[in-house]
Amino acid sequence: MQNNTDSKNQGTIKSHTAVCKEVKKPSVALCIINPKSPQNMGSILRAAGCYGADTIYYTGERYARARAFNTDTKNVGLNIPVEQVDTPEPSPGMDMVAVELVEGATPLPHFNHPKHAYYVFGPEDGSIEQSVLDRCQHVVYVPTKGCMNLAATVNVLLYDRLAKSNNTQYGDQVIVASRDTNNRTSVLNKSQSQEQ
Repeated sequence: MQNNTDSKNQGTIKSHTAVCKEVKKPSVALCIINPKSPQNMGSILRAAGCYGADTIYYTGERYARARAFNTDTKNVGLNIPVEQVDTPEPSPGMDMVAVELVEGATPLPHFNHPKHAYYVFGPEDGSIEQSVLDRCQHVVYVPTKGCMNLAATVNVLLYDRLAKSNNTQYGDQVIVASRDTNNRTSVLNKSQSQEQ
């Protein structure tokens, strides 16, 4: 994948990538086609951190200009490489999966996620080009009434992958490790709540 940054943005992207973990063979990569909204990209960064995506790629110039305004409140973007590319291009051994509301696509509830997946999402104000769809091994859609927001679609897709995986961890230890500092509540069992 070729980096397509101009000299103004290149220093920012290189320094950002320098602090990210080294990813030798990603299991989950996201490619966002010409994203428009820094808020959506901030939400996508947070989703990638929550659900364990390894890398985020994006095409186009709009996000490069708006990058400083993203809403990644947990700063997971410092731990996940974000790279600008000319075109979606998965690493060898990864299946390219388009997530798009198009005729002939597989409904997400019926989809079995590949072990190594490179998910491609269209822009907020457009669709994935036919030439990209034709290169994908899979095309899936979220069966909703109307189309979803880009960041919401990424969250649903990544949650679906997590829910269907055999590696999902459950329990109070996961909750304690994941919750924010303002959340110290717990569910009382029935006998405790009846005593109060």
